[in-house]
Amino acid sequence: MAAIKVLNSKSEVARAQAALAVNICAARGLQDVLRTNLGPKGTMKMLVSGAGDIKLTKDGNVLLHEMQIQHPTASLIAKVATAQDDITGDGTTSNVLIIGELLKQADLYISEGLHPRIVAEGFEAAKTKALEVLEEVKVKKEMKREILLEVARTSLQTKVHAELADVLVEAVVDSVLAVRRPGYPIDLFMVEIIEMKHKSETDTQLIRGLVLDHGARHPAMKKRVEDAFIFTCNVSLEYEKTEVSSGFFYKTAEEKEKLVKAERKFIEDRVQKIIDLKDKVCSGSNKGFVVINQKGIDPFSLDTLAKHGIIALRRAKRRNMERLTLACGGMAVNSLEDLDIDCLGHAGLVFEYTLGEEKFTFIEDCVNPRSVTLLIKGPNKHTLTLIKDAVRDGLRAVKNAIEDGCVVPGAGAVEVAIADALVNHKPSVKGRARLGVQAFADALLIIPKVLAQNSGFDLQETLVKVQTEHSESKQLVGIDLNTGEPMLAEDAGIWDNYCVKKQLLHSCTVIATNILLVDEIMRAGMTSLKG
Repeated sequence: MAAIKVLNSKSEVARAQAALAVNICAARGLQDVLRTNLGPKGTMKMLVSGAGDIKLTKDGNVLLHEMQIQHPTASLIAKVATAQDDITGDGTTSNVLIIGELLKQADLYISEGLHPRIVAEGFEAAKTKALEVLEEVKVKKEMKREILLEVARTSLQTKVHAELADVLVEAVVDSVLAVRRPGYPIDLFMVEIIEMKHKSETDTQLIRGLVLDHGARHPAMKKRVEDAFIFTCNVSLEYEKTEVSSGFFYKTAEEKEKLVKAERKFIEDRVQKIIDLKDKVCSGSNKGFVVINQKGIDPFSLDTLAKHGIIALRRAKRRNMERLTLACGGMAVNSLEDLDIDCLGHAGLVFEYTLGEEKFTFIEDCVNPRSVTLLIKGPNKHTLTLIKDAVRDGLRAVKNAIEDGCVVPGAGAVEVAIADALVNHKPSVKGRARLGVQAFADALLIIPKVLAQNSGFDLQETLVKVQTEHSESKQLVGIDLNTGEPMLAEDAGIWDNYCVKKQLLHSCTVIATNILLVDEIMRAGMTSLKG
Protein backbone atom coordinates (compact mmCIF):
# COMPACT_ATOMS: atom_id res chain seq x y z
CA MET A 1 0.00 0.00 0.00
CA ALA A 2 1.33 3.44 -0.92
CA ALA A 3 2.70 5.40 2.02
CA ILE A 4 0.66 8.45 1.00
CA LYS A 5 -2.53 6.43 1.62
CA VAL A 6 -1.60 6.24 5.31
CA LEU A 7 -1.29 10.03 5.45
CA ASN A 8 -4.31 10.77 3.30
CA SER A 9 -6.90 8.09 2.68
CA LYS A 10 -8.56 10.16 -0.05
CA SER A 11 -5.42 10.50 -2.19
CA GLU A 12 -5.27 8.91 -5.66
CA VAL A 13 -2.09 7.05 -6.53
CA ALA A 14 -0.71 5.37 -9.64
CA ARG A 15 2.55 3.47 -9.05
CA ALA A 16 5.44 2.03 -11.08
CA GLN A 17 4.09 0.35 -14.25
CA ALA A 18 0.68 1.99 -13.88
CA ALA A 19 2.21 5.47 -13.59
CA LEU A 20 4.38 4.89 -16.65
CA ALA A 21 1.44 3.48 -18.60
CA VAL A 22 -0.66 6.57 -17.76
CA ASN A 23 2.10 8.93 -18.92
CA ILE A 24 2.90 7.04 -22.12
CA CYS A 25 -0.80 6.77 -22.94
CA ALA A 26 -1.16 10.58 -22.55
CA ALA A 27 1.89 11.28 -24.75
CA ARG A 28 0.64 8.91 -27.45
CA GLY A 29 -2.85 10.39 -27.28
CA LEU A 30 -1.47 13.86 -27.96
CA GLN A 31 0.80 12.43 -30.65
CA ASP A 32 -2.20 10.86 -32.44
CA VAL A 33 -4.01 14.21 -32.48
CA LEU A 34 -1.13 16.09 -34.11
CA ARG A 35 0.26 13.25 -36.21
CA THR A 36 -1.83 13.96 -39.31
CA ASN A 37 -0.84 17.66 -39.32
CA LEU A 38 2.86 17.21 -40.07
CA GLY A 39 4.32 18.40 -43.35
CA PRO A 40 2.96 20.11 -46.45
CA LYS A 41 0.51 17.25 -47.13
CA GLY A 42 -0.85 17.23 -43.57
CA THR A 43 -4.58 17.60 -42.98
CA MET A 44 -6.46 20.42 -41.22
CA LYS A 45 -8.16 20.44 -37.85
CA MET A 46 -11.38 22.34 -37.19
CA LEU A 47 -11.60 23.83 -33.72
CA VAL A 48 -15.02 24.94 -32.51
CA SER A 49 -15.09 27.21 -29.45
CA GLY A 50 -17.81 27.31 -26.82
CA ALA A 51 -19.35 30.32 -28.59
CA GLY A 52 -19.42 28.39 -31.89
CA ASP A 53 -16.47 30.23 -33.51
CA ILE A 54 -14.65 28.09 -36.07
CA LYS A 55 -10.88 27.95 -36.47
CA LEU A 56 -9.31 25.91 -39.27
CA THR A 57 -5.64 25.20 -38.75
CA LYS A 58 -2.82 22.72 -39.13
CA ASP A 59 -0.35 24.77 -37.08
CA GLY A 60 0.58 22.66 -34.05
CA ASN A 61 1.17 25.73 -31.88
CA VAL A 62 -2.32 27.15 -32.51
CA LEU A 63 -3.89 23.73 -31.87
CA LEU A 64 -2.11 23.22 -28.56
CA HIS A 65 -2.97 26.76 -27.43
CA GLU A 66 -6.65 26.47 -28.37
CA MET A 67 -7.33 22.88 -27.26
CA GLN A 68 -8.43 22.23 -23.72
CA ILE A 69 -6.05 19.56 -22.41
CA GLN A 70 -7.04 18.14 -19.04
CA HIS A 71 -4.53 15.32 -18.58
CA PRO A 72 -1.55 16.70 -16.58
CA THR A 73 1.14 14.84 -18.56
CA ALA A 74 -0.35 15.81 -21.93
CA SER A 75 -0.59 19.38 -20.67
CA LEU A 76 3.11 19.29 -19.72
CA ILE A 77 4.09 18.09 -23.23
CA ALA A 78 1.86 20.76 -24.80
CA LYS A 79 3.55 23.49 -22.73
CA VAL A 80 7.02 22.27 -23.82
CA ALA A 81 5.92 22.25 -27.46
CA THR A 82 4.48 25.77 -27.27
CA ALA A 83 7.67 26.94 -25.51
CA GLN A 84 9.57 25.56 -28.52
CA ASP A 85 7.41 27.81 -30.72
CA ASP A 86 8.02 30.84 -28.48
CA ILE A 87 11.80 30.32 -28.67
CA THR A 88 12.26 29.38 -32.33
CA GLY A 89 8.88 29.93 -34.02
CA ASP A 90 8.49 26.40 -35.41
CA GLY A 91 8.76 22.68 -34.64
CA THR A 92 5.73 22.32 -32.36
CA THR A 93 4.22 19.28 -34.09
CA SER A 94 7.63 17.58 -34.43
CA ASN A 95 8.21 18.14 -30.72
CA VAL A 96 5.03 16.34 -29.69
CA LEU A 97 5.66 13.50 -32.18
CA ILE A 98 9.23 12.88 -31.03
CA ILE A 99 8.38 12.97 -27.30
CA GLY A 100 5.51 10.49 -27.88
CA GLU A 101 7.74 8.22 -29.94
CA LEU A 102 10.65 8.34 -27.45
CA LEU A 103 8.29 7.15 -24.72
CA LYS A 104 6.78 4.48 -26.99
CA GLN A 105 10.21 3.08 -27.94
CA ALA A 106 11.40 3.19 -24.32
CA ASP A 107 8.27 1.31 -23.24
CA LEU A 108 9.25 -1.65 -25.46
CA TYR A 109 12.43 -2.12 -23.42
CA ILE A 110 10.97 -1.21 -20.02
CA SER A 111 8.19 -3.80 -20.46
CA GLU A 112 10.99 -6.40 -20.82
CA GLY A 113 12.42 -5.39 -17.44
CA LEU A 114 14.95 -2.69 -18.37
CA HIS A 115 15.12 0.04 -15.72
CA PRO A 116 13.93 3.50 -16.90
CA ARG A 117 17.11 5.10 -15.50
CA ILE A 118 19.25 3.06 -17.94
CA VAL A 119 17.03 4.10 -20.87
CA ALA A 120 17.40 7.70 -19.71
CA GLU A 121 21.21 7.36 -19.72
CA GLY A 122 21.02 5.95 -23.24
CA PHE A 123 18.87 8.92 -24.32
CA GLU A 124 21.42 11.35 -22.87
CA ALA A 125 24.31 9.63 -24.72
CA ALA A 126 22.24 9.58 -27.94
CA LYS A 127 21.37 13.29 -27.61
CA THR A 128 25.05 14.25 -27.30
CA LYS A 129 25.89 12.24 -30.42
CA ALA A 130 22.83 13.59 -32.29
CA LEU A 131 23.92 17.18 -31.64
CA GLU A 132 27.40 16.35 -32.97
CA VAL A 133 25.85 14.92 -36.15
CA LEU A 134 23.64 18.02 -36.49
CA GLU A 135 26.78 20.20 -36.34
CA GLU A 136 28.30 18.09 -39.15
CA VAL A 137 25.27 18.14 -41.46
CA LYS A 138 24.41 21.84 -41.12
CA VAL A 139 25.13 23.80 -44.28
CA LYS A 140 26.78 27.20 -43.84
CA LYS A 141 25.58 29.56 -46.54
CA GLU A 142 25.61 33.23 -47.30
CA MET A 143 21.98 34.11 -46.65
CA LYS A 144 21.03 35.46 -50.05
CA ARG A 145 17.45 36.05 -51.12
CA GLU A 146 17.20 32.71 -53.02
CA ILE A 147 18.12 30.65 -49.92
CA LEU A 148 15.78 32.67 -47.71
CA LEU A 149 12.94 32.11 -50.21
CA GLU A 150 13.54 28.35 -49.98
CA VAL A 151 13.60 28.45 -46.15
CA ALA A 152 10.36 30.47 -46.05
CA ARG A 153 8.70 28.19 -48.61
CA THR A 154 9.58 25.08 -46.56
CA SER A 155 8.05 26.67 -43.46
CA LEU A 156 4.93 28.14 -45.11
CA GLN A 157 3.98 25.07 -47.14
CA THR A 158 3.45 23.16 -43.89
CA LYS A 159 0.88 25.79 -42.80
CA VAL A 160 -1.04 26.80 -45.96
CA HIS A 161 -1.66 25.33 -49.42
CA ALA A 162 1.13 25.55 -52.02
CA GLU A 163 -0.47 28.23 -54.24
CA LEU A 164 -0.93 30.63 -51.31
CA ALA A 165 2.53 29.75 -49.91
CA ASP A 166 4.13 30.92 -53.18
CA VAL A 167 2.41 34.32 -52.84
CA LEU A 168 3.36 34.73 -49.18
CA VAL A 169 7.00 33.59 -49.55
CA GLU A 170 8.12 36.66 -51.54
CA ALA A 171 6.27 39.06 -49.24
CA VAL A 172 7.68 37.46 -46.07
CA VAL A 173 11.32 37.40 -47.26
CA ASP A 174 11.23 40.93 -48.69
CA SER A 175 9.71 42.30 -45.48
CA VAL A 176 12.46 40.76 -43.30
CA LEU A 177 15.18 42.01 -45.69
CA ALA A 178 13.64 45.51 -45.58
CA VAL A 179 13.70 45.77 -41.76
CA ARG A 180 17.12 44.13 -41.43
CA ARG A 181 19.93 46.53 -40.43
CA PRO A 182 23.59 45.46 -40.31
CA GLY A 183 24.89 45.26 -36.77
CA TYR A 184 21.43 45.30 -35.17
CA PRO A 185 19.16 42.38 -34.18
CA ILE A 186 16.20 41.91 -36.55
CA ASP A 187 13.07 43.47 -35.02
CA LEU A 188 10.02 41.71 -36.47
CA PHE A 189 7.73 44.22 -34.73
CA MET A 190 8.74 46.63 -37.49
CA VAL A 191 6.71 44.46 -39.87
CA GLU A 192 3.12 45.60 -39.33
CA ILE A 193 0.48 42.96 -40.14
CA ILE A 194 -2.88 44.46 -41.19
CA GLU A 195 -5.96 42.38 -42.04
CA MET A 196 -8.55 43.34 -44.67
CA LYS A 197 -11.62 41.16 -45.15
CA HIS A 198 -11.61 41.71 -48.87
CA LYS A 199 -11.01 39.80 -52.15
CA SER A 200 -9.16 36.45 -51.95
CA GLU A 201 -6.20 35.22 -49.91
CA THR A 202 -3.83 35.29 -52.91
CA ASP A 203 -4.21 39.11 -53.03
CA THR A 204 -2.09 39.36 -49.88
CA GLN A 205 0.74 41.81 -50.60
CA LEU A 206 3.73 43.63 -49.16
CA ILE A 207 3.38 47.42 -48.85
CA ARG A 208 6.76 49.16 -48.75
CA GLY A 209 5.49 51.72 -46.31
CA LEU A 210 2.74 51.77 -43.73
CA VAL A 211 -0.99 51.11 -43.62
CA LEU A 212 -2.90 52.83 -40.80
CA ASP A 213 -6.30 51.48 -39.84
CA HIS A 214 -8.02 54.90 -39.71
CA GLY A 215 -8.48 57.88 -42.03
CA ALA A 216 -8.54 61.70 -42.02
CA ARG A 217 -11.23 63.26 -39.84
CA HIS A 218 -12.40 66.15 -42.02
CA PRO A 219 -14.55 65.90 -45.16
CA ALA A 220 -12.68 68.77 -46.91
CA MET A 221 -9.31 67.04 -46.69
CA LYS A 222 -7.93 65.41 -49.83
CA LYS A 223 -8.26 61.64 -50.15
CA ARG A 224 -5.05 61.30 -52.14
CA VAL A 225 -1.78 63.24 -52.32
CA GLU A 226 1.42 62.45 -54.18
CA ASP A 227 4.97 63.43 -53.25
CA ALA A 228 4.03 64.31 -49.67
CA PHE A 229 5.94 65.45 -46.60
CA ILE A 230 5.05 63.39 -43.51
CA PHE A 231 5.04 65.26 -40.19
CA THR A 232 4.94 62.84 -37.25
CA CYS A 233 4.11 64.44 -33.91
CA ASN A 234 2.92 63.74 -30.39
CA VAL A 235 1.42 67.13 -29.53
CA SER A 236 -2.07 67.88 -28.27
CA LEU A 237 -3.99 70.07 -30.72
CA GLU A 238 -7.18 70.21 -28.65
CA TYR A 239 -8.27 71.95 -25.47
CA GLU A 240 -7.28 69.85 -22.47
CA LYS A 241 -8.20 70.09 -18.81
CA THR A 242 -5.42 71.05 -16.42
CA GLU A 243 -3.63 68.20 -14.68
CA VAL A 244 -4.19 69.69 -11.20
CA SER A 245 -7.75 70.44 -10.20
CA SER A 246 -8.09 74.20 -10.62
CA GLY A 247 -10.89 76.64 -11.26
CA PHE A 248 -11.25 80.05 -12.93
CA PHE A 249 -13.49 82.71 -11.43
CA TYR A 250 -14.80 85.59 -13.48
CA LYS A 251 -17.17 88.46 -12.73
CA THR A 252 -18.51 89.40 -16.16
CA ALA A 253 -19.31 87.73 -19.52
CA GLU A 254 -16.46 89.74 -21.12
CA GLU A 255 -13.94 88.15 -18.78
CA LYS A 256 -15.28 84.69 -19.61
CA GLU A 257 -15.00 85.49 -23.33
CA LYS A 258 -11.42 86.64 -22.80
CA LEU A 259 -10.60 83.41 -20.99
CA VAL A 260 -12.02 81.22 -23.77
CA LYS A 261 -10.11 83.21 -26.40
CA ALA A 262 -6.84 82.84 -24.47
CA GLU A 263 -7.33 79.08 -24.25
CA ARG A 264 -8.20 78.91 -27.94
CA LYS A 265 -5.21 81.08 -28.90
CA PHE A 266 -2.86 78.62 -27.15
CA ILE A 267 -4.03 75.83 -29.52
CA GLU A 268 -4.23 78.12 -32.57
CA ASP A 269 -0.60 79.15 -32.09
CA ARG A 270 0.42 75.48 -32.22
CA VAL A 271 -1.62 74.90 -35.39
CA GLN A 272 -0.14 78.05 -36.94
CA LYS A 273 3.39 76.71 -36.38
CA ILE A 274 2.49 73.59 -38.40
CA ILE A 275 0.96 75.76 -41.15
CA ASP A 276 4.07 77.97 -41.22
CA LEU A 277 6.26 74.88 -41.62
CA LYS A 278 4.05 73.68 -44.48
CA ASP A 279 4.24 77.06 -46.23
CA LYS A 280 8.01 77.10 -45.78
CA VAL A 281 8.67 73.64 -47.32
CA CYS A 282 5.88 73.54 -49.91
CA SER A 283 6.01 77.09 -51.29
CA GLY A 284 6.37 77.18 -55.04
CA SER A 285 5.63 73.45 -55.45
CA ASN A 286 2.55 71.27 -55.37
CA LYS A 287 3.90 68.86 -52.77
CA GLY A 288 1.45 67.45 -50.24
CA PHE A 289 1.70 67.75 -46.46
CA VAL A 290 0.41 65.11 -44.05
CA VAL A 291 0.25 65.47 -40.26
CA ILE A 292 0.01 62.27 -38.22
CA ASN A 293 -0.56 63.00 -34.55
CA GLN A 294 -0.54 60.57 -31.64
CA LYS A 295 -2.79 62.84 -29.58
CA GLY A 296 -6.10 64.49 -30.48
CA ILE A 297 -6.90 67.28 -32.93
CA ASP A 298 -10.12 69.20 -32.25
CA PRO A 299 -12.65 70.20 -34.99
CA PHE A 300 -11.49 73.86 -35.11
CA SER A 301 -7.88 72.81 -35.66
CA LEU A 302 -8.91 70.25 -38.30
CA ASP A 303 -10.88 72.97 -40.09
CA THR A 304 -7.88 75.34 -40.11
CA LEU A 305 -5.53 72.60 -41.35
CA ALA A 306 -8.01 71.56 -44.09
CA LYS A 307 -8.21 75.19 -45.36
CA HIS A 308 -4.45 75.15 -45.86
CA GLY A 309 -4.54 71.85 -47.79
CA ILE A 310 -3.02 69.75 -44.99
CA ILE A 311 -4.21 66.18 -44.38
CA ALA A 312 -4.36 65.44 -40.64
CA LEU A 313 -4.77 62.08 -38.91
CA ARG A 314 -5.27 62.00 -35.16
CA ARG A 315 -4.84 59.39 -32.43
CA ALA A 316 -2.38 57.19 -34.34
CA LYS A 317 -1.21 54.13 -32.41
CA ARG A 318 1.98 54.58 -30.42
CA ARG A 319 3.73 51.63 -32.11
CA ASN A 320 2.98 53.20 -35.50
CA MET A 321 4.86 56.39 -34.55
CA GLU A 322 8.14 54.46 -34.39
CA ARG A 323 7.30 52.63 -37.60
CA LEU A 324 6.44 55.89 -39.40
CA THR A 325 9.85 57.45 -38.76
CA LEU A 326 11.58 54.23 -39.87
CA ALA A 327 9.43 53.95 -43.02
CA CYS A 328 9.39 57.61 -44.13
CA GLY A 329 12.36 59.15 -42.34
CA GLY A 330 12.20 62.33 -40.24
CA MET A 331 11.68 62.51 -36.49
CA ALA A 332 8.72 62.13 -34.16
CA VAL A 333 8.28 65.59 -32.64
CA ASN A 334 7.08 66.17 -29.07
CA SER A 335 7.21 69.96 -29.16
CA LEU A 336 6.42 72.45 -31.92
CA GLU A 337 9.39 74.74 -31.16
CA ASP A 338 12.17 75.14 -33.75
CA LEU A 339 10.57 73.09 -36.52
CA ASP A 340 12.54 72.62 -39.72
CA ILE A 341 12.63 70.39 -42.79
CA ASP A 342 14.81 67.77 -41.01
CA CYS A 343 11.80 66.82 -38.84
CA LEU A 344 9.83 65.74 -41.92
CA GLY A 345 9.66 62.35 -43.57
CA HIS A 346 8.67 61.75 -47.18
CA ALA A 347 6.29 59.40 -49.01
CA GLY A 348 5.61 59.16 -52.73
CA LEU A 349 1.90 58.48 -52.28
CA VAL A 350 -0.59 58.84 -49.43
CA PHE A 351 -4.20 57.81 -50.03
CA GLU A 352 -7.28 56.80 -48.10
CA TYR A 353 -9.12 53.57 -48.88
CA THR A 354 -12.63 52.88 -47.58
CA LEU A 355 -13.79 49.30 -47.12
CA GLY A 356 -17.34 49.08 -45.77
CA GLU A 357 -17.36 51.23 -42.65
CA GLU A 358 -13.60 50.94 -42.11
CA LYS A 359 -11.05 53.42 -43.41
CA PHE A 360 -7.40 52.65 -44.16
CA THR A 361 -4.65 55.17 -44.91
CA PHE A 362 -1.87 53.89 -47.17
CA ILE A 363 1.55 55.57 -46.98
CA GLU A 364 3.50 54.14 -49.91
CA ASP A 365 6.52 54.68 -52.19
CA CYS A 366 8.86 55.43 -49.30
CA VAL A 367 12.55 55.66 -50.13
CA ASN A 368 14.42 52.76 -48.53
CA PRO A 369 11.82 52.00 -45.81
CA ARG A 370 13.05 50.23 -42.66
CA SER A 371 9.51 49.39 -41.60
CA VAL A 372 6.98 47.72 -43.90
CA THR A 373 3.42 46.39 -43.81
CA LEU A 374 2.09 42.98 -44.77
CA LEU A 375 -1.47 43.50 -45.96
CA ILE A 376 -3.33 40.22 -45.47
CA LYS A 377 -6.51 39.80 -47.51
CA GLY A 378 -9.04 37.01 -47.33
CA PRO A 379 -12.76 36.40 -47.81
CA ASN A 380 -13.52 35.46 -44.17
CA LYS A 381 -12.20 35.65 -40.64
CA HIS A 382 -10.77 32.13 -40.28
CA THR A 383 -8.82 32.45 -43.55
CA LEU A 384 -7.29 35.70 -42.27
CA THR A 385 -6.36 34.06 -38.95
CA LEU A 386 -4.82 31.07 -40.77
CA ILE A 387 -2.68 33.33 -42.99
CA LYS A 388 -1.68 35.55 -40.05
CA ASP A 389 -0.40 32.54 -38.05
CA ALA A 390 1.45 31.22 -41.13
CA VAL A 391 3.05 34.60 -41.88
CA ARG A 392 4.24 34.91 -38.30
CA ASP A 393 5.97 31.50 -38.55
CA GLY A 394 7.42 32.39 -41.96
CA LEU A 395 8.92 35.63 -40.62
CA ARG A 396 10.50 33.76 -37.71
CA ALA A 397 11.93 31.09 -40.05
CA VAL A 398 13.64 33.73 -42.23
CA LYS A 399 14.93 35.60 -39.15
CA ASN A 400 16.33 32.34 -37.68
CA ALA A 401 18.11 31.48 -40.94
CA ILE A 402 19.77 34.92 -41.09
CA GLU A 403 20.81 34.81 -37.42
CA ASP A 404 22.06 31.18 -37.55
CA GLY A 405 24.04 31.78 -40.74
CA CYS A 406 23.35 28.15 -41.64
CA VAL A 407 20.48 25.79 -42.50
CA VAL A 408 19.88 22.03 -42.40
CA PRO A 409 18.26 19.90 -45.13
CA GLY A 410 14.55 19.18 -44.56
CA ALA A 411 12.13 16.47 -45.78
CA GLY A 412 13.23 14.10 -42.98
CA ALA A 413 16.85 14.00 -44.25
CA VAL A 414 18.42 15.13 -40.95
CA GLU A 415 16.45 12.60 -38.89
CA VAL A 416 17.45 9.72 -41.20
CA ALA A 417 21.11 10.83 -41.06
CA ILE A 418 21.12 11.12 -37.24
CA ALA A 419 19.37 7.73 -36.80
CA ASP A 420 21.95 6.08 -39.07
CA ALA A 421 24.85 7.73 -37.18
CA LEU A 422 23.37 6.61 -33.82
CA VAL A 423 23.09 2.97 -34.97
CA ASN A 424 26.77 3.10 -35.98
CA HIS A 425 27.64 4.79 -32.68
CA LYS A 426 25.75 2.20 -30.58
CA PRO A 427 28.60 -0.37 -30.24
CA SER A 428 30.84 2.27 -28.61
CA VAL A 429 28.28 2.82 -25.80
CA LYS A 430 29.00 0.54 -22.85
CA GLY A 431 26.42 -1.66 -21.12
CA ARG A 432 22.67 -1.69 -21.46
CA ALA A 433 22.52 2.07 -22.11
CA ARG A 434 23.03 1.21 -25.79
CA LEU A 435 19.41 0.04 -25.82
CA GLY A 436 18.44 3.62 -24.99
CA VAL A 437 20.54 4.80 -27.93
CA GLN A 438 18.70 2.36 -30.20
CA ALA A 439 15.34 3.58 -28.87
CA PHE A 440 16.37 7.21 -29.57
CA ALA A 441 17.43 6.35 -33.14
CA ASP A 442 14.12 4.55 -33.82
CA ALA A 443 12.12 7.41 -32.30
CA LEU A 444 13.65 10.07 -34.58
CA LEU A 445 12.44 8.13 -37.62
CA ILE A 446 8.84 9.08 -36.70
CA ILE A 447 9.32 12.34 -38.68
CA PRO A 448 10.08 10.76 -42.11
CA LYS A 449 7.52 8.00 -41.39
CA VAL A 450 4.69 10.45 -40.70
CA LEU A 451 5.69 12.68 -43.65
CA ALA A 452 5.36 9.64 -45.94
CA GLN A 453 2.12 8.46 -44.30
CA ASN A 454 0.46 11.90 -44.59
CA SER A 455 1.36 11.99 -48.28
CA GLY A 456 -0.47 8.69 -48.85
CA PHE A 457 2.58 6.41 -49.23
CA ASP A 458 3.44 3.19 -47.42
CA LEU A 459 5.58 4.38 -44.49
CA GLN A 460 7.78 1.28 -44.11
CA GLU A 461 8.48 0.97 -47.83
CA THR A 462 9.32 4.68 -48.17
CA LEU A 463 11.52 4.67 -45.08
CA VAL A 464 13.48 1.60 -46.23
CA LYS A 465 14.07 3.23 -49.65
CA VAL A 466 15.37 6.42 -48.05
CA GLN A 467 17.60 4.58 -45.55
CA THR A 468 19.04 2.40 -48.33
CA GLU A 469 19.73 5.45 -50.50
CA HIS A 470 21.36 7.24 -47.55
CA SER A 471 23.63 4.32 -46.61
CA GLU A 472 24.69 3.84 -50.24
CA SER A 473 25.30 7.46 -51.24
CA LYS A 474 26.19 8.88 -47.77
CA GLN A 475 24.33 12.03 -48.79
CA LEU A 476 21.49 13.73 -46.96
CA VAL A 477 18.47 12.09 -48.52
CA GLY A 478 14.88 13.08 -47.74
CA ILE A 479 11.48 12.03 -49.02
CA ASP A 480 9.93 13.50 -52.16
CA LEU A 481 6.34 13.85 -50.97
CA ASN A 482 4.97 13.95 -54.51
CA THR A 483 6.41 10.60 -55.61
CA GLY A 484 7.36 8.86 -52.33
CA GLU A 485 10.88 8.34 -53.71
CA PRO A 486 14.17 9.39 -52.04
CA MET A 487 15.56 12.77 -53.13
CA LEU A 488 18.39 15.11 -52.20
CA ALA A 489 16.76 17.75 -50.01
CA GLU A 490 19.51 20.22 -50.95
CA ASP A 491 18.75 19.98 -54.68
CA ALA A 492 15.02 20.35 -54.07
CA GLY A 493 15.64 23.49 -51.99
CA ILE A 494 14.00 22.16 -48.83
CA TRP A 495 15.71 23.75 -45.84
CA ASP A 496 14.87 23.69 -42.15
CA ASN A 497 16.16 26.00 -39.42
CA TYR A 498 19.23 24.77 -37.57
CA CYS A 499 18.12 26.31 -34.24
CA VAL A 500 14.72 24.55 -34.47
CA LYS A 501 16.34 21.11 -34.83
CA LYS A 502 18.82 21.85 -32.05
CA GLN A 503 16.07 22.98 -29.70
CA LEU A 504 14.01 19.89 -30.63
CA LEU A 505 16.78 17.48 -29.66
CA HIS A 506 17.36 19.27 -26.35
CA SER A 507 13.76 19.72 -25.19
CA CYS A 508 12.41 16.34 -26.37
CA THR A 509 15.16 14.40 -24.59
CA VAL A 510 14.78 16.33 -21.34
CA ILE A 511 10.99 15.96 -21.16
CA ALA A 512 10.91 12.31 -22.30
CA THR A 513 13.59 11.48 -19.67
CA ASN A 514 11.67 13.28 -16.93
CA ILE A 515 8.43 11.51 -17.80
CA LEU A 516 10.16 8.11 -17.94
CA LEU A 517 11.61 8.57 -14.47
CA VAL A 518 8.19 9.20 -12.89
CA ASP A 519 7.28 6.07 -10.92
CA GLU A 520 4.44 7.44 -8.85
CA ILE A 521 1.64 9.88 -9.63
CA MET A 522 -0.14 11.22 -6.57
CA ARG A 523 -3.17 13.40 -6.44
CA ALA A 524 -3.05 14.41 -2.80
CA GLY A 525 -3.25 18.20 -2.98
CA MET A 526 -4.80 20.39 -0.29
CA THR A 527 -8.21 20.28 -1.96
CA SER A 528 -8.52 16.51 -1.51
CA LEU A 529 -7.63 16.80 2.20
CA LYS A 530 -10.75 18.84 2.95
CA GLY A 531 -13.80 16.97 3.96
